[in-house]
Parts: sequence; structure tokens; C-alpha cells
Amino acid sequence: MTPREAEIIGLVKKEVKPALGCTEPIAVALAAAKATEILTGQCPCSREWMEEPGFGILVEVSGNILKNGMGVGIPGTGMVGLHIAAALGVVCGKSEYGLEVLHDLCDGAVEKAKRLVSEGRVQVRHTETGHKLFAKVTVTCDGDHKASASVEDDHDNIVETSFDGNILHRSHSGTCDDEGTHKTTLDYRLTLKEIFDFATTVSFDDIRFILEARDMNLRLAREGLSGDYGLKVGKTINSGHYREVFGNDFMSYAMALTAAASDARMAGCTLPAMSNSGSGNQGITVTMPVVAYGIKYGTPDEQLARALILSHLAAIHIKGYLGKLSALCGCVIASTGAACGITFLRGGDYRHVCAAVKNMIGNITGMVCDGAKVGCAMKVASGVSSAIQSAVLAMEGTCISEHDGIIEKDIEKTIQNLGKIGSVGMQNADSMILDIMVCK
Repeated sequence: MTPREAEIIGLVKKEVKPALGCTEPIAVALAAAKATEILTGQCPCSREWMEEPGFGILVEVSGNILKNGMGVGIPGTGMVGLHIAAALGVVCGKSEYGLEVLHDLCDGAVEKAKRLVSEGRVQVRHTETGHKLFAKVTVTCDGDHKASASVEDDHDNIVETSFDGNILHRSHSGTCDDEGTHKTTLDYRLTLKEIFDFATTVSFDDIRFILEARDMNLRLAREGLSGDYGLKVGKTINSGHYREVFGNDFMSYAMALTAAASDARMAGCTLPAMSNSGSGNQGITVTMPVVAYGIKYGTPDEQLARALILSHLAAIHIKGYLGKLSALCGCVIASTGAACGITFLRGGDYRHVCAAVKNMIGNITGMVCDGAKVGCAMKVASGVSSAIQSAVLAMEGTCISEHDGIIEKDIEKTIQNLGKIGSVGMQNADSMILDIMVCK
């Protein structure tokens, strides 16, 4: 393995990781768990102080965390929102689990967390710090001692902790490499060409780990198909009752598998998802259409792994121009990655992959994010449909022209244009969406 290959694999492993529950409320639960661990470590008391009159939990979050945490199901609770997520983080969370902070969830913990919420011990406030991804949780014991933990820029990036107003730990925002250097995704200076070359030439043994994304998200999809989660988008598409509408082809199968995994996850299923760029839904959307192709056509593991690496890295690369949270729906980026993987599996070369990306960017760029919720499964299904359409057209030699819209001849400039629209152009839309949501 070359040093550059090791660097790229390190990026994949940092951005593709298991997450239990929607990552915005999970970021809050993680901060709550860390604050509680500090409090119990510094005070001569146990978690029984949750029953005392002076106990309370204050959650302060950015607008994007609030937007994505308001209506999404919290695993194992039958409830939605940041209040119950924070309470669970305090009751049973372990910060060492990262995005699987609620791994030890049990009925007793859920009951206790619900009681904390019903007693009004959890407060949630909107705050602005200049970071789109920000959550700070302060846990107070007996009205005298308090501990806090803050998450910033990455969902599992705890940047500051304190006890009784004294800073215990403070670090920089951003992703660290193996040497502890803080790097953003753009600092890796990837291009789609390098991503394609890497995915098609790197040793299979070095990327075999990406098949864990297939296994984890496929379990979630099958759970969604067998249960009655959310809007049952995937289950409905897969139903024989509507075969005359959806058919029994690869597109309908890919839409069903992907939407079913989103159905389950957004409705509070207790199975983890393999996330991408801090989002479980993005991890699902970038993975499952490629996996569906592999199942439908019997793709060998090595080819599937290469397609998944291409898919995930393409999404990571594009997402770098938008930031972790934006007004642009993440399924646009994730399904663009999936289009790359499908194009490769259909025998496409780099030129075809570029065409697929341009077709996607010229198609569903305007899809907005109006918060995490069960309805995300419908957007996911739409993204999958567009991904397959874009891949097929690319293989037929059809590519949206650089004379159209935001498409340019250079693929990297096209990707950057998408990033500008999502990160800068849609800021007012982001604020308006949040205003509408909080005023309902």
C-alpha cells in the first residue's frame, strides 16, 4: 500500500462508520453522555441524583441540529426529538461508543429517560455560534455542580468539556489524521479522477472492510421490509400488490431496499446504519443501490467492494464542498455517489462516471432538507431513481452539456458549483425552513 492509498483509506474509515439513530440527536446524546461522565467522576454521587429536585439537563444547539432533531425517531423509544435523546444520553449513554452512544439502550433506561422529559428536566434552546453543527449539553447536579460537553463540526467531535465553569479539555474542530493533524475533507485534495483510479486499482484486501457497509445497511433494509416502520415507503414499493406500478426490476428493488432502510432508521429502529459524512441516511443511500445491483446480478465481492469505495468516496468528496449540514438534502450527494458505483458495475470507465455525476447534478440539485423525519425515505427513493437513470444514460453516451445550467466541462468545477449552491446560495432557504418548522 502506498502512502497516498493509506491516506485515502484513512479518510474512508473516518467518514464511514456505524451510527445508531439519526446523527443529529445522537450528537446531542453523545454530548449528554460525556457531560454526565464528567459529573459522576468529579462529584461524590451516583446517577441516583437524577431524582433530586436540582437535577437538570440544558441542551443548546445550532439551527441545523434543531431542524434535523425535531421530528426524527429516537431508537427504542417511540418518541421523536432532542429532549428524549439528551435524556437517554444521560441515563445510559457511553461516550466511548461514539455515534453508537446509545448501544446499551434497554427498557429501564427508556422508562427513566421518558420520566426525565415528562418532569420537565430537559430544556432545549436554539443558539448560534457560527457553526452549523453545534451541540452543548450541560448537566446540573443538586443545583450546585454542573458539567458540560460540546460537539462541533463533526457529529462525534467533542471539542470542549468543563466542570463547574472550569475548562477540562478544549480542542480544534475538524477531522484528525493519524498524526493528530486537523484536516477537513478538502485538505485531502481529492479529485473524481483520483477516486476512480484508486477504487479500480487498490488491492482488494485493503478495501475489503467496506463490505461491512453492505452487511450493516442490508440488515437495516430487511428490517424495514419486514416491519411497519415510518411511511413504509420501501415496503410498499416492494409489495406484490403494486407490482403493476413498480414492477419487479432492478430500479424498483434498489428503491425498495434503500427506502426500507431509511424507513426503519428514521422511525427509531435499534439497528445501526453505516453512515457517510456523519449521516446514516447518506450512508444508506450511497450503499444500498450498489448493493441491490450486486444482489440482482450476482456481483463478486471484489467488484462490489470497488464500486462501494467509489460510491462512498465520491460522496465524501462532493460533501466536502457543502459541509456536514446544509439546506441541500444529503440524498442528492449520496445518490450521486451511488450513480458512480452503479456506472462502474455496468462496465463504465471514468468518462462514464463523470457523465453520471453531471446528469445527477443537472437533475435533483434543488432538493431541500426540511429536517430529519420518516418522510426522508421518499426523498431517498427519488434519489435512487435518479441515480439509476443517470447511470444508464451515461452508459448510453448521454451527458448534460456544459451549456446547461450549472454544469461545466470540467467535472471538478461542476462539483464546486453544486457546493456553492448548497453551502452559500441556500442559506436563506435554510433559515426560512427552520422558521417554518419551529412556528408550526
